[in-house]
Amino acid sequence: MGNVFARHVGKGWLALVFAFLYAPLLFMIVFSFNSTRQDAVFTGFSLRWYQALLDDSKIVNGFFVSLKVALATGVLSAVLGTLAAFVLVRYRRFWGRTLFSGMVNAPLVMPEVIIGLSLLLLMVGAQNVFGWPQRGMLTITLGHTLMGMAYAMVVVQSRLLEMDRRIEEAAMDLGARPHQVFFLVTLPNIAQAVLAAFLLSFTLSFDDVVISEFLSGPGVNTLPQVIFGYARRGINPTIYAAATILIVVVTTVIVSYAVWVARATRRREREMAAALKG
Repeated sequence: MGNVFARHVGKGWLALVFAFLYAPLLFMIVFSFNSTRQDAVFTGFSLRWYQALLDDSKIVNGFFVSLKVALATGVLSAVLGTLAAFVLVRYRRFWGRTLFSGMVNAPLVMPEVIIGLSLLLLMVGAQNVFGWPQRGMLTITLGHTLMGMAYAMVVVQSRLLEMDRRIEEAAMDLGARPHQVFFLVTLPNIAQAVLAAFLLSFTLSFDDVVISEFLSGPGVNTLPQVIFGYARRGINPTIYAAATILIVVVTTVIVSYAVWVARATRRREREMAAALKG
């Protein structure tokens, strides 16, 4: 009896947690189709705010800035994070390893305000001395890459730790050079983790507003910055429409990636089973 009661309490608590997390999103999606600016009364179905979204040049420009920055950040973070993870996993002892590991992991525990402020001081100092870089898309990308690389490294590192080293050793025994082993053996085996690192870094960059506030320049604002600026001035259903589109796109990408990973895993398991039988 006690176990049954505990299970029901656990399920009820879990349902309350999910309701707390997702009810606001559902509320926002519903009111993005509201015919008026009312935020508490649904007065009728309308697509006027989606039309207003397309006509809003600030949001449209902010979206493309965020997309470009997030794509560049995702690629750079995945590459640098993969290299950092490979060094930390495959080379256990080298001079400065502890310092290197601490520096790579520092952005994971450092407040974004501190990171943004320190990067701002660095960029301003470099601009005063060298005249470069100008605050804008480049500086935002560099700041986001600093954050994304740390998360990407953790994702790829976990996959490298699980990977069977005997595969790489067999390739070297057959005459493969170290760089050939990395590109032909190691990289294909960690490809899913690298893709996951890219998606995570892309999402973190697209969503970031703190570092972007410190590193953005005149006329260069990301979509979260634009939305945050609108939200400070009051209710604007155009923001609801933009957020709804983002939710739909992100959900589609996540579900597609999950389906792809599941299919790839099942295919690899079938190939391994067939190889063992053969």
